[in-house]
Amino acid sequence: MMAGEVDVWSKLRALTPARVALDRSGDAPSLRSVLDFQLAHAHARDAIHTAFDAAAIAEALKPRETLSVESRAGDRATYLKRPDLGRRLSEASAPRIPRLDCDVAFVVADGLSATGVESHAAAVLDAVMPLIPSLTVGPVVIASQARVAIADEIGERMGARISAILIGERPGLSVSDSLGIYVTYGPRIGRSDAERNCISNIHGHGLTPRRAAETLAWLLHQALDRGLSGVRLKDESGGGPRLVGG
Repeated sequence: MMAGEVDVWSKLRALTPARVALDRSGDAPSLRSVLDFQLAHAHARDAIHTAFDAAAIAEALKPRETLSVESRAGDRATYLKRPDLGRRLSEASAPRIPRLDCDVAFVVADGLSATGVESHAAAVLDAVMPLIPSLTVGPVVIASQARVAIADEIGERMGARISAILIGERPGLSVSDSLGIYVTYGPRIGRSDAERNCISNIHGHGLTPRRAAETLAWLLHQALDRGLSGVRLKDESGGGPRLVGG
């Protein structure tokens, strides 16, 4: 906005963290807009590269039982270049998964934002457990350098009827600490994204952990009752608009 202009966009900006009608100085963005963009970009890069503190997650989940595993991507650089390696357990990690024949395998994974996982995953799990008292649940598996599909192998090895992975979402320029949840009925290696349901945008300015837990509990019960997940399972819980899709 140039000097003397009326800022007609201020009310709209107050409703969203998105960049609406950026200020300008002549034909270029204002210094404030440029610096805000650079700061947001730095937050996004930090979220992707910040080391995942699996021990802190385990501590936050106490007294719930946990176990830690790693993907086949040995470091962050490999993880970013080779998504396929992040979808499979390392040779050392695979034997750590016990065969339990349980209803649900919960996985907490760094994904593309360790910040998002460390900020919200424990709160979601704390909120969902009282909502699924009839379901048998294995130890929470904490996975490093992991992609969504690693829960397929974990769930299959655990003998779980369904897997739910809480994973850091790709950061954007307005939110860098967002958590996502992917639910897959009958987890096994080779499942496609169309066979999953996603609960997205769990963060301080988005979906609350409590609301996410309510949606997650509904999906778990419905997936187990109907024997399916993904595009064939739509949110019909009647709880208002939710960020759920196949």
